[in-house]
Amino acid sequence: MLILAAILFPIIGGLLAACLPLGKDRDRRCFYGLVMAGSDLVCLLAMVYGQEIQLAALSDRVVLALGFDSFGRFFLAAVMILYTAVCFYSFEYMKMEKRGETFAAFFFISFAAMVSVCAARNLLTMYLSFEMATLSTVPLVLHERTKEAVRAGMKYLFYSVAGALMGLMSLFFVYYFSEGSGTFVPGGFVDPQAVAGREPLFLAMVFVGIVGFGTKAGMFPMHGWLPTAHPIAPAPASSLLSGIIAKAGILAVGRLVYYAVGTDLLRGSWVQYAWMILALLTVLMGSTMAFCEKNLKKRLAYSTVSQLSYMMLGMALLSRQGLEGALIHAMSHSAAKGCLFLAAGAFIYYAGIRQVKDLRGIGRQMPLVVWAFMLAALSLVGIPPMGGYLSKWKICLAALEGAPGLFAWLIPLVLLVSALLTAGYLFPLVIDGFFPGRDFHGEEGYQGGRASLVMTIPMLALCGSALAAGLFGGSIAGLVTGGI
Repeated sequence: MLILAAILFPIIGGLLAACLPLGKDRDRRCFYGLVMAGSDLVCLLAMVYGQEIQLAALSDRVVLALGFDSFGRFFLAAVMILYTAVCFYSFEYMKMEKRGETFAAFFFISFAAMVSVCAARNLLTMYLSFEMATLSTVPLVLHERTKEAVRAGMKYLFYSVAGALMGLMSLFFVYYFSEGSGTFVPGGFVDPQAVAGREPLFLAMVFVGIVGFGTKAGMFPMHGWLPTAHPIAPAPASSLLSGIIAKAGILAVGRLVYYAVGTDLLRGSWVQYAWMILALLTVLMGSTMAFCEKNLKKRLAYSTVSQLSYMMLGMALLSRQGLEGALIHAMSHSAAKGCLFLAAGAFIYYAGIRQVKDLRGIGRQMPLVVWAFMLAALSLVGIPPMGGYLSKWKICLAALEGAPGLFAWLIPLVLLVSALLTAGYLFPLVIDGFFPGRDFHGEEGYQGGRASLVMTIPMLALCGSALAAGLFGGSIAGLVTGGI
């Protein structure tokens, strides 16, 4: 029951946050902090002591079940780290937003949805949890209730539902070619004998599932929602959307390929080639668009499009080392990109700055924020010892050792070009922030002054997580992929 409690506790906390008359800021902060701490504690207990549970049996082969394996625990750790940092950061940031109680309610409900995604033990449970994660995060995009926010929220919903339906179609065929309830097994549970003679149909449906679930991860051609939704949402929501919620798509694709279908049925097929091509196109497209973008949050959103496809590329190599690289990048990117969006929120909150060109000299006003921005940028570019370096190194090694044909050298080349573009759209912001040649002047009507510790400490903590991914990510990812 611990796993069920890990899902229900934040849902109840979110509903109480919307209903209780917490008039004072101090009371709201205490309540939200207690709910977040309690949710983390229950999740930790569920990860260590939680037993697999069956929620319902619709038939002999169709059941709803929850339970943690090493893959789910890995992603849940990333969920907990980012949600906790964003929760405390929001104490200050949400003062500038209306309807803070509504934001808190859907914040905790979306946390529960992500816990459910990580704990899903079979394809059907994963699909339902995946949809719950979408529906609970749409209100975070809609929070400001402007025309632009409604348009962005509807676009996010349309893309996500369309992608999930593609994923559902794929799941039907995966179930058809397998036995049992579809419980995730390292190496997959699809019966090769059942597939024999019908490979074209099976491969086509697996590819539909990869593209469908990849929609949440912003993979081309289903990436259009991401650069629209991120800039509109409040900075804490943007941090969650980019840092961890979009990775529900990474988790779903990983489950489909490595724990349901199995890599042997896909290695060397047109599905692997098409998957790698789409991932490479997305990496280059996202980096190029980010380099050209002048709005800070939109630049970071395009960067997310690119960085998420690093994970897709690692998984598409269909090797243990490629999967390890993808997992390390998932952890390091969650921390780094979460930090970058929180830093962008601090620039908006204290200075009203949304455009890249207006950041010149801001390091004099908020030095710690710019330092955090720089450390997170180092990880995204891939500078050792940050996590981004280790993940890209492993993906490149996996490509050189096992990628078919021209992909063996094309993948490292594309990653190098993307890293240079990433440096080109992130490092100048740090340089301009610290070396402006003039005093900084923010927009009128904003807070001014240095960022408070309640906003700065979560950013620095996320930088520490990105560093930890570089120092210890290899060992942790090795434990996750041990059975594959």
